[in-house]
Amino acid sequence: MESDGAQKNTNAVVAVSGVAPTPHTFPSNKWVKLNVGGKIYTTTIDTLVGREPDSMLARMFLQDGGMMPSERDEQGAYLIDRSARYFEPIINYLRHGEFVCDNHISLKGVLEEARFFGIYSLVTHLEERLGEQEQLDDRPLTRMDVIKAIIQTSAITELRFQGVNLAGADLRKLDFRNINFKYANMSRCNLSHTNLNYCCLERADLQYANLECAQLVSVRGLCANMEGANLRGCNFEDPTGVRTNLEGVNLKGACLESSNMAGVNLRVANLKNANMKNCNLRAAVLAGADLERCNLSGSDLQEANLRGANLKDAELTLMVTPLHMSQAIR
Repeated sequence: MESDGAQKNTNAVVAVSGVAPTPHTFPSNKWVKLNVGGKIYTTTIDTLVGREPDSMLARMFLQDGGMMPSERDEQGAYLIDRSARYFEPIINYLRHGEFVCDNHISLKGVLEEARFFGIYSLVTHLEERLGEQEQLDDRPLTRMDVIKAIIQTSAITELRFQGVNLAGADLRKLDFRNINFKYANMSRCNLSHTNLNYCCLERADLQYANLECAQLVSVRGLCANMEGANLRGCNFEDPTGVRTNLEGVNLKGACLESSNMAGVNLRVANLKNANMKNCNLRAAVLAGADLERCNLSGSDLQEANLRGANLKDAELTLMVTPLHMSQAIR
C-alpha cells in the first residue's frame, strides 16, 4: 500500500537540491547556433520548430518538447554529432520548404539524416525522388546517349559499355571498334551495318538482335547469347589470321546465311536450327558444337574442325567442298 503522501503522477517533475527545474523555453524569434559535425549554422527557433514540430530538432527547443538541448561548445553553439554535408540541405528545407541539393551530394545520405532528425515530410519526398531516379537508371540507353559517350571519349581512352542496358536501341551504321560490351544487354538492338571489329561481346545478351552485314572481325564473344539473332552477310574473317572467338556462344535459331566465318572458333557452340546456308566456314573450329537441324547447305567447310560435333538431321547438301569423314571423327 502506498502512503497518502506518495506521488502517483509519474510525470511529475522531481526536485533536485530542493529546487524544481523549470521547462526550457525559447522565444520563436530567438536566434540559435548549431554546431553540426564541426560546422556552425545560425538559424531561428521558428525555423527549427515551425515546419516539423514533431522532429527531434523541434523537440530540443520546444517547451515541454521532451528533450533537453545538447551540450554547447565554447562559442555557445549546440553540439550535434552528425554530418554537416548532409545537414545543410535539411536546414535549408526547414527554412523555405523547398528541397535544393547540389549534384555532388548524395540523396541517400540526406535521406538518412532526415530520418535521424525526424523530418518526415522530407523523408517522403526523398524516397519518391530516389525511386524515380532508380527507374531512370534502369532505362535502356538510346542512340543519342551512345553517340554522346563516343564523342566525349578520347580516341586513346578505352570506352566501356560493360553491363550497360542497350536493349532495343537503334545503333545501326555506328563505329564500335574496340569497345567493351561484356555482359551488356543488347537484346533486340538494331546493329545492322555496324562496325564491331575487335569488340568484346563476352557473355553479352544479343538475343534477336539485328546484326545484318555487321563487321565482326576478331570479336571476343565467349558464351554470348545470340539466340534468334540476324547475322546474315556478316564478316568475321581477320586478314591477319586472328580468329574470332565465339566459343560456347548460343546461336540457336540464328540466321548466319552468306556470312564469311572463315577461321571462326565456334567450339561447343549451340547452333541448333541455325541457318548457315552459303557460309564460308573454311578452317572454322566447330568441335563439339551442336549442329542439330542446322542448315549448312552450300557452305564451304574445307579444313573445318567438326570433331565431336552433333550433326543430327543437319542439312549438308550442295556443299562447296565434300565433307571428309576425318573432319567429324573424334
